[in-house]
Amino acid sequence: MVIDFIADYYNNIEHYPVLSQVKPGYLRHLLPRSAPLAAEPIEEIIKDIETHIIPGITHWQHPAHFAYFPCTASTAGILGELLTAGLNVVGFSWVASPAATELEAIVMDWLGELLNLPKPFLFSGNGGGVIMGTTCEALLATLVAARDRKLAEIGEGEIGIGKLVVYCSDQTHCAFAKAAKIVGIKQGNVRVVPASKTTSFGLCPDELVRAVRSDRDRGLVPLFLCATVGTTPTAAVDPLLPLCRVAREHDIWVHVDAAYAGAACVCPEFRHVIDGVEGADSFSLNAHKWFLTTLDCCCLWVKDPSALRKSLSTNPEYLRNQASDEGGVIDYKDWQVTLSRRFRCLKLWMVLRSNGVANLRNFLRSHVRMAEAFEKLVAEDARFAVAGGIYMLRLAVGATLTEARHVAEAWKVVREQADAMDVEGIVGC
Repeated sequence: MVIDFIADYYNNIEHYPVLSQVKPGYLRHLLPRSAPLAAEPIEEIIKDIETHIIPGITHWQHPAHFAYFPCTASTAGILGELLTAGLNVVGFSWVASPAATELEAIVMDWLGELLNLPKPFLFSGNGGGVIMGTTCEALLATLVAARDRKLAEIGEGEIGIGKLVVYCSDQTHCAFAKAAKIVGIKQGNVRVVPASKTTSFGLCPDELVRAVRSDRDRGLVPLFLCATVGTTPTAAVDPLLPLCRVAREHDIWVHVDAAYAGAACVCPEFRHVIDGVEGADSFSLNAHKWFLTTLDCCCLWVKDPSALRKSLSTNPEYLRNQASDEGGVIDYKDWQVTLSRRFRCLKLWMVLRSNGVANLRNFLRSHVRMAEAFEKLVAEDARFAVAGGIYMLRLAVGATLTEARHVAEAWKVVREQADAMDVEGIVGC
């Protein structure tokens, strides 16, 4: 019955308004004050979902959802999620579920090879990949590893950590500042480097050089650079090659956050946007954003897994086992902040197998074509321009069900609103 409900939901999703129309607190007035004492039939629960829950949903899977970022789903991803829930594996170590661990390692090498990541990022090249929940977790884990490695060199304690400086652009996601705060970086040592307006809002290498040299002159210790491929405000791409050169000169850990745009790099014609990634220490993308894999599925690759393990390992007696003691197996609990973990790789494995690489590439290409068509529409209207410094409209094409007609309809809405406002200087991007 639940599967039938989900199928009907997708068949009818286009008839719902994209944005929920309810007011704050609406659900309190519709549901009982306390949990039921007796069991209730699934039919009644589904009925309440239809009448009470659906109206309170902003429909991320709606083909006309262009806000924030894509959050793609697919039949394979949903079925993989169902199997994950049904098996309910807690795969914190190899012995806790060998298949969960070994399949994840295989799938991460598969996807890494599709992205043409350098060999040192793959298990086959003594690096490795891990699936986390979100980019926030990936940033936190890599920041902790970089921090501890640097403190081992300069000395721990208040004085040591107080000297550490991290770098990002003014386009970098706020998750980076949050992660830096959690790992103990002083707020004043989160260096926001201006993005270049002349190079499509990418982080400027020359500005980074100036910032790093200034910090070194003041006795501070450069630690970590977060470079982005597909920033949240403008989908900008930071120039990885020159940025990594600067970082290498000053022994700075480079993490490449390709959460949004990274999936496109499985298409050879788009792979160039991560040229220079060979100079980075870690790389992540969210398969749940633009790769038909349901939330949550953040794929993180690192060149030096031991850096993660040194910072994040815990080995109490109740977690010890012969396989781990003898070595040669992966215990993913030592690659992440949390102990427990879901069998997330199952849905990614099913997406890769059920679609095949060719279909996945065509799916991504179709969205790029739609985005290019929208850009052309913007360029043809003299009231709009692709520029910076003033208000901006951002259209994120990438929902699984989106077709060209939905993009055209979005442009129609934008033009109608512009006509009503009688404006001359709106900026579209």
